[in-house]
Amino acid sequence: MVKTFFKKGLRIKSEMTVLDVVAKFRKTETVFKQYDKQAGECICCQALFEPLNKVAMKYDLNLEKLLADLETAAGA
Repeated sequence: MVKTFFKKGLRIKSEMTVLDVVAKFRKTETVFKQYDKQAGECICCQALFEPLNKVAMKYDLNLEKLLADLETAAGA
């Protein structure tokens, strides 16, 4: 199931890679840095080409919260 969050016309989808998100919405890099501690490693370094849904599974992250946090940062 694909989760999409909408805010001010932005769309970050769970099948987008970390690189897709950071390249399109530069401010989201800070969100990934915040999740690094929970992941136990640098997400941008180790999972740059992974889709967000796989990143969430790999690091046991709440996908809906991750998407919401990314959407918020992208809209800032």
